[in-house]
Amino acid sequence: MLKTLRQIAIIGIATEPPPKPDDGLSVREALQGRIRTLLGRALCIRHVDAGSCNGCELEIHALNNPFYNLEGLGIRFVASPRHADLLLVTGPVSKHMEAALLRTYEATPAPKLVVALGDCGCTGGVFGESYASRGRVSNVIPVDVAVPGCPPTPTRILQGILTALGHSSGKKAPNPPSAHAGGTELLPG
Repeated sequence: MLKTLRQIAIIGIATEPPPKPDDGLSVREALQGRIRTLLGRALCIRHVDAGSCNGCELEIHALNNPFYNLEGLGIRFVASPRHADLLLVTGPVSKHMEAALLRTYEATPAPKLVVALGDCGCTGGVFGESYASRGRVSNVIPVDVAVPGCPPTPTRILQGILTALGHSSGKKAPNPPSAHAGGTELLPG
């Protein structure tokens, strides 16, 4: 303890310099205004883990920390699909999660958006399609935006959410899962 106190006395208090003014704050306010104009309130997201390894979930949790400040943008996570505008789906869809994912999709009010996260959600990843896996999310429900990566960074996830939101303004009612061709919009790596 004395050794640590001596070192603190020698070095002094080490802090980071204060940040410079951020021009991005005006962008943040514009984004909040756009979300409120489109939805009349915050964008509500329901996360669904369809069989992932939890790598994507760790990055999703990072979105809620003060660095990314998702709530400050007017975006929040909700516990019920009935309150959600967007489904954030991770992992390849396991056979046992297929029915739960379909019920969650059906419980989400229209117009609904779906973002598939990670290589597993976009392509089935190393699991692919097998007796235990339905593969990519678009094999089960329609997907608006696919965000590749293993796992994608919080910034890429936020870009995917904002891309889906940007495309929602001209979106018509989605096709039922049985009529979906499985096309997705991939964000460049």
